[in-house]
Amino acid sequence: MTEPLIRPIRATDDAAVAVIIREVTASFGAIGPGYASSDPEVGAMSAAYDGARSACFVLEQGGRVLGCGGIAPLAGGEPDVCELRKMYLLPEARGRGLGERMLRHCLEAARLCGYRRCYLETLSGMEIAQKLYLKTGFVRLAGPLGATGHSGCNRHYLLEL
Repeated sequence: MTEPLIRPIRATDDAAVAVIIREVTASFGAIGPGYASSDPEVGAMSAAYDGARSACFVLEQGGRVLGCGGIAPLAGGEPDVCELRKMYLLPEARGRGLGERMLRHCLEAARLCGYRRCYLETLSGMEIAQKLYLKTGFVRLAGPLGATGHSGCNRHYLLEL
């Protein structure tokens, strides 16, 4: 089998990425308003992250998209803060170090876009992801930053880039 690669998202990836986001969030009970899976951008991620200071990537192996992740300005936040958005991997891609590779790739993109801090939101049930965030240097916050609209998220983290 070919080595997994991380590359910029293309319009032809949008359908697969939408399925991944919806399946993974549903597996953690994150369904409906207040969760990332309900964001309008989910159906057209390549267009949503085509702007300045935004980037979205896919994890691909053997021509199949297994995950995604991106960065964009934090809505309602300070100009030097980005948000790590829509980082999800299918179960078959987990436990192989690929989540860490995707996270580091996104953080490097954030640095190249001139951000000084990276914010993220997640759920209490996503314990393995939270361990990765802490390992990478994120610090847990007491509450949310910005205006993401993700009221269902109950864990908030920030990293100084």
